[in-house]
Amino acid sequence: MTILNLQIVYLRMISMNRIAIILFLLYVPAFVAFGQPPAQVTTVAPGVMKVASGRAERFSPYSFCSEKPVTAAMSRLPEGKLPFNINDIKITTSERGVLVEIPLDNREQLYGFGLQMGSFNQKGLRKKPIVNDNPSRDLGYSHAPMPFYVSNKGYGILVNTSHYTTFYCGTTAKNTGAVTRNNGRGGNSAEELYRNDGPASGYVAVDIPGVRGIEVYVFEGPELVHVLQRYNLFSGGGALPAMWGLGVKYRVKADFTQQQVGKMAAYFRANAMPCDVLGLEPKWQTAAYSCSYVWNEDFFPSHDKFIDTMRSKGFHINLWEHAFVNPRSPLYAPLKKKSGDYLVWNGLVPDFADSSARQLFAAYHKATFVSKGISGFKMDECDNSNLATGSATWSFPEHSRFPSGIDGEQMHQVFGVLYQKTVFQIYKALNTRTFLDVRASNAFASSYPASLYSDTYDHHEYIQMISNAGFSGLLWSPEVRESKSIADLMRRSQTAVLSAQTLYNSWYLQHPPWLQINIGKNNKNELMDNAKAVEADVRKLLDFRMSLVPYLYSAFAVYHTQGIPPFRALVVDYPDDEKIFNIDDEYMIGEGILAAPLTADSDARKVYLPAGNWYEFNTRKKYAGGREYIIKTGYTDLPVFIKEGTILPLAEPVQYIGPDTRFELTCYVYGDQAKPAYLFEDDGVTFAFEKGKYNNVILSYGNGKGAVTRKGNYAGERFRVKKWEVVR
Repeated sequence: MTILNLQIVYLRMISMNRIAIILFLLYVPAFVAFGQPPAQVTTVAPGVMKVASGRAERFSPYSFCSEKPVTAAMSRLPEGKLPFNINDIKITTSERGVLVEIPLDNREQLYGFGLQMGSFNQKGLRKKPIVNDNPSRDLGYSHAPMPFYVSNKGYGILVNTSHYTTFYCGTTAKNTGAVTRNNGRGGNSAEELYRNDGPASGYVAVDIPGVRGIEVYVFEGPELVHVLQRYNLFSGGGALPAMWGLGVKYRVKADFTQQQVGKMAAYFRANAMPCDVLGLEPKWQTAAYSCSYVWNEDFFPSHDKFIDTMRSKGFHINLWEHAFVNPRSPLYAPLKKKSGDYLVWNGLVPDFADSSARQLFAAYHKATFVSKGISGFKMDECDNSNLATGSATWSFPEHSRFPSGIDGEQMHQVFGVLYQKTVFQIYKALNTRTFLDVRASNAFASSYPASLYSDTYDHHEYIQMISNAGFSGLLWSPEVRESKSIADLMRRSQTAVLSAQTLYNSWYLQHPPWLQINIGKNNKNELMDNAKAVEADVRKLLDFRMSLVPYLYSAFAVYHTQGIPPFRALVVDYPDDEKIFNIDDEYMIGEGILAAPLTADSDARKVYLPAGNWYEFNTRKKYAGGREYIIKTGYTDLPVFIKEGTILPLAEPVQYIGPDTRFELTCYVYGDQAKPAYLFEDDGVTFAFEKGKYNNVILSYGNGKGAVTRKGNYAGERFRVKKWEVVR
């Protein structure tokens, strides 16, 4: 707007009310200087503020969040205080799009951006949290990217966009006209010359091309754990899966028939190998790429009876699928006009941004599968073909258009979340809980009981992603597939046991990997000479998993009601310990367990223990915190440490978790001054707990004896304490 145009407008306003003229004149300088009105700051929930400027995105991540904030729990958190003035968050709109600048202190450490692989502490990096089927080093491409980061200084920033976005995490320096000194770098190698090793620039710059406005959600602490609590509670509370979902899941070979699946089920029970869920891979349906969602009668001639038979033996059935609809599917005609303008594997891409498309997809799945006893789904291929490879072109393009108005770029970013929402609401409507597998996710998905997985297979990265998932309201499955050695198999099994979901994915193996690690020999029915010995070692680890279920289930209940992630990086609990800032291969499980998994590279590893005293679980040896140790752990031992003051309830292992399973507990008391422990007790399979039908089981120890107190409205009894044992 030119000065001449402003004068003309001013003359036309001469006859206006004097107050209006004054307001106009006050507004004009800001409009001319910045090209837009100032950002608006509002409080949207206790400890959560929204900074908004311009036109908000119609298809933002939060626009699809149907769960209401748990404001009562949020209001009970300590009052937070930002380390900067919220008005110092700058939002600038230009022809390119929107630039957001958030203050950043040189001493801050940044984490998050979703399920990141190849990086942990994100300070000093350029991050592009874009959905991709092959996470790419430390750039930010991921199955579950998220425009959300947190600081150890006690705040979190979520940029509410579904567009491809770049975060410069203290990596850029503006030309202010001031004279800057040479960095003094003396080396001549390319790595030395191009490395950005200067201090933080004073802000995080967020580049969002192609938008005309933005909303920025700011989550206050005061501590990092409180930030995560506020985010998860703002998203509707953390997920509380069905109790059986915390057992063991085993996915059978892709071309197994009904009879072969039955034989595999019989193997587990005959050999006392714990297993709650059997997953069926693509051949269960008549077409898989794209999907028909119709039972393959040649492979499963009596599928309904098969489901009932498996259920009677304690197995839940999980079905693999993806959301691209084959022309032969009964869903094709209803969804044809409610899908995008491009096909994937000759199948429709449903417009999940449209609630009517979600309802059609859900209604069919409810009638055909869920009402017949299917307990969950593996929702595959909902990410994107690899953006780092020119030949990877299987998914729909970014310029796709959908009837709702969303484009392909935005749809890629939210497709996994909307897929979860579509399927989860089937179970919620039927008052039946589940635990799903999903290939992609994004922001505000904390309330969905779905665990992510990946086709990548680097073990250290799998461990790292357990820590990273906790920053973003996500769950991660470091699944076990093939192994290069017995050591590799056992170390991967230990990590799987110490994660949100213990999963063996044998979709291309005739036999379980512990009977033959070599793929070729496995599929030729040539088992290892020591197969039974390895099987026995794996059984010990799986038994420990089943022993841990009451503790894990209660940690998930805390996640649901208080927002504290059940699996989280050490920096969440110890944000001021500089020695922890970059530790990505240790993490907390609940309040009292520190896990430090090993890979096959060594039988020993360095472990840093935070402040306080800790007990090695296997040896019961006591260690002082604030120090590093070299720890050796055998294949059948668990690489965990127990925090002093913890009461750890461990159950007698069971082969599966049924509706009437009662856990017989031994309570281990670590140290002389143990804090009370809490178990969450309900039916484990319905949402009755949301109506108050649950118990808090309080475990306390003092004066040489333990006590159990129940408070609540659940009439059943899932936990019974058999004995107490003190560890000093």
